[in-house]
Amino acid sequence: MVHHGLWRVQNVHTQALTITRQDRERLNGHHGRVIWFTGLSGAGKSTLANALEVELHRLGRRTYLLDGDNIRQGLNNDLDFTDVDRVENIRRIAEVSKLMMDAGLMVMTAFISPFRGDREMARELIGTENFFEVYVSTSLEVCEQRDVKGLYKKARNGLLTNMTGLNSPYEVPERPDIELDCANVTAGLAITRILSLITAQ
Repeated sequence: MVHHGLWRVQNVHTQALTITRQDRERLNGHHGRVIWFTGLSGAGKSTLANALEVELHRLGRRTYLLDGDNIRQGLNNDLDFTDVDRVENIRRIAEVSKLMMDAGLMVMTAFISPFRGDREMARELIGTENFFEVYVSTSLEVCEQRDVKGLYKKARNGLLTNMTGLNSPYEVPERPDIELDCANVTAGLAITRILSLITAQ
């Protein structure tokens, strides 16, 4: 992980607010949660996160999906794919996820988030009781066969550097809350398993 401080951090203070997370959750009728999907490009993170949001919406839950490609077109469009920028990418997402959870939302994040330390940082920031790590463990071979975005082909041809799984590392989660291999499990069964986990607590 990269640790850095900004001088202006010394000059801000926490502002006390009247409406609490508990007030918002009571209004929503459910707890805020963060369901953090991690895995290689093409593993099925966005597909599963989208399917989960559809089902939660059907059940009347207030949700939001933070997707890696979409976020990099706006909030994080100043970041590259170097190790340092990947760390900052995940730090920002963790902070945004925490704010959305504080609003009482059930938040899904679909990011490669390749570094174990960054995912643990997110878990600690958000709170272990509110953070659910879903490791989409679809193999590199399957992801590369799919290559839905053409990224693996570009990387193999030397046109793309820092490709996770090829020339940039992916650190496998040691104790994910759920592990799903999209080559061996249907989306329906995967969503059922995730729902049983996040609604049981």
